[in-house]
Order: sequence, then C-alpha cells, then structure tokens
Amino acid sequence: MDPTKPITFVDLSLTEIAQRLKAMELPEVDGIVGIAAGGTVPASLVAYQLDRPLSMIQLNYRGEDNLPLYDSPQVIEAQPIDDAQRRVLLVDDVSVSGKTLSAAKDLLGDRAVTTLVITGEADYVVFPEVGDCVNWPWNPNT
Repeated sequence: MDPTKPITFVDLSLTEIAQRLKAMELPEVDGIVGIAAGGTVPASLVAYQLDRPLSMIQLNYRGEDNLPLYDSPQVIEAQPIDDAQRRVLLVDDVSVSGKTLSAAKDLLGDRAVTTLVITGEADYVVFPEVGDCVNWPWNPNT
C-alpha cells in the first residue's frame, strides 16, 4: 500500500453481495470454512446457499489500517472440522497478499481446498472488478 496515495473505498451492500453469490456457479464441496472475522458473514451466506456445514478459523494478520501486524498470520482459534469434509470451500472477505488464505489452507491439512473471496485473489472472486478497499456492510469500522 502506497502511503502517499489516498485510500479510496467502495460501498458494497449485503444485498449486492448476496445476489452476486447467488448468481455464481460454486463448486461441489462437503463444507464451508470461513476466516474470521472478515469472512464470517460471507462464509455464512455461502454455507446457507450451498446448504453445507460451516466451520470458522480465526486468524489475525492485518490491523484496521489494512497493514500487516505480523510477519505471518497468527492462529487465534480453529473450530474442529469433521473428517468427512474432504472438499472444503475456504471463504474470506478479501485476499491482499494471499498469506491468510495460505495459512488457513495449511491448517486444513490434506483436504481439497478451493478458495473464495469477495474481492482480491482466489479461485472464486465475487467482485473481481473491485480493486479498492471496501466499506463492508457488516463492519462497523468502515
């Protein structure tokens, strides 16, 4: 992030996000794993849409200013995931460097993992045209 460049924000409503998700052809999976806190709402929407179980992994990597706090993401908490869930869709709000998705994938072991983010870089990107920061409708700080 260039500190001399002003940060611009895009507004996305929960309705816009839900409608775009509903229009996507998502992969066949056994379960959804969300990365908390930013991925909690998107992962919940996807789990509901696909009628699949939802588990959460809480990682901490970036601060409210979107700058890394650590060299690599730190695991805060990870819910157990049923061994029958061999194919999982890993969901987060945004992927900037890919480090958080990578750390979460490592926690999932030998499962087949497909990634989905609302913006950024992943196997599935809900709003690939959005390159700016987002005012997330579920985040009171934006």
